[in-house]
Amino acid sequence: MLPELVARHGLPGAQVAVLVDGEVVDAAAGVLNLATGVPVTGDALFQIGSITKVWTATLVMQLVHGGAIDLDRPVSEYLDGFRLADGAATRTVTTRHLLSHTGGFDGDIWTDTGRNDDAVRKYVETLAEAVQYFAPGELFSYCNSGYVVLGRLVEVLRRKSYNRALREHLITPLGLAHAATNVDEAILGLPAVGHQRARPDGPLEPVKKWSLVPATAPVGAMLAMSARDLLGFVRHHLSTPEYDVMREPQVEVPEPGWMSGHWGLGWSIPDHGGPVVVGHSGYTMGQRALVRVVPEAGVAVAMLTNGGDVFPVFAEVFGHLLHELAGVRQPELPLPPKNPPPVDANRAAGTYRSSAGEWVVRVDADGRAWVQVSSSEEDEEFELVALNEDALITLAPQEGRHVVYGLGDVDAAGRAQFLRLVGRAVARDVASG
Repeated sequence: MLPELVARHGLPGAQVAVLVDGEVVDAAAGVLNLATGVPVTGDALFQIGSITKVWTATLVMQLVHGGAIDLDRPVSEYLDGFRLADGAATRTVTTRHLLSHTGGFDGDIWTDTGRNDDAVRKYVETLAEAVQYFAPGELFSYCNSGYVVLGRLVEVLRRKSYNRALREHLITPLGLAHAATNVDEAILGLPAVGHQRARPDGPLEPVKKWSLVPATAPVGAMLAMSARDLLGFVRHHLSTPEYDVMREPQVEVPEPGWMSGHWGLGWSIPDHGGPVVVGHSGYTMGQRALVRVVPEAGVAVAMLTNGGDVFPVFAEVFGHLLHELAGVRQPELPLPPKNPPPVDANRAAGTYRSSAGEWVVRVDADGRAWVQVSSSEEDEEFELVALNEDALITLAPQEGRHVVYGLGDVDAAGRAQFLRLVGRAVARDVASG
């Protein structure tokens, strides 16, 4: 099944692992690098990207369970010198806020502070200039920056670097033989290389950089492993009662598509309308990863990939396995309506900005819409149509799926205050209309 899916959708390579009755089985297909043709094996290392956040949250919850952290005490009580641009937020943002992405400050800051053990500390110091978009606890908005702060919390209370804490308190105790916390460890194994297209209709090419900036390790910059080892971590979660609280809903996620539902303490809790499902996804340097867990059934599925039209493969693999093993019906990938209504220009049109980039939505007199995306990763324009009154969707697919832009949080004038994109609430630039 996996080799045929990888070939049909043009993925360079992939691993899939399944946890059932406490046992893990896995499969691999394709190649680690199109330039070398080295085959994917079960012990190859793929980057798990933002799934790392569940590992960071787990390190934090170990400290909570040991009495070193109170989830509802201000972070500033544990991190001397911790500052945000907004003084009130500095005094009130808690560990619970950061774990549940409700800290309210700019979440996509990628300052490079070097490769040494002080990189995370130096990064957190730069947040003294981070823009505060809303008060802590007020709104869900996916916040990478907040997870670097959590990583620093681990460093201070454990008195060791984040990567060392990761290895000493999770990787080594769990016996995970195929996991690497940085590129120096990864190259001693069989690391996968991410692949991207230089243009939408171009061929997949190996990405010439392996990781994001080291300071963002707690976010998902570097952690790589096999799908089997990822589910070894999940198995530990399901058998450790102190982690049960991490799967309890903390905040609603008003996001159309797969992410709709709630967020816990580290885990996403998508609403599939049946048994409780938790999970997380990851993306970094041309690699994508997805894990879904059905706790009451003791079932989990993980898939790690290194480029191509991954989303239809995710949909088919998870849709089949979760239904067969746990009775879960996963929602279909959203598609543009055949006869979409005109886009509401008053609600949608405008400029939306964060430190990650700028999204300019324009709507013509006939209700046709486009978004111009300008960021460090892309500078392109995409046509949009109305998915429903609260969301737009790209007409053309990207990586095999149509991207959804939410239009919630309407102000008194009927305009969307935020463009909701992959969990982020990107604020409208009021000056631009």
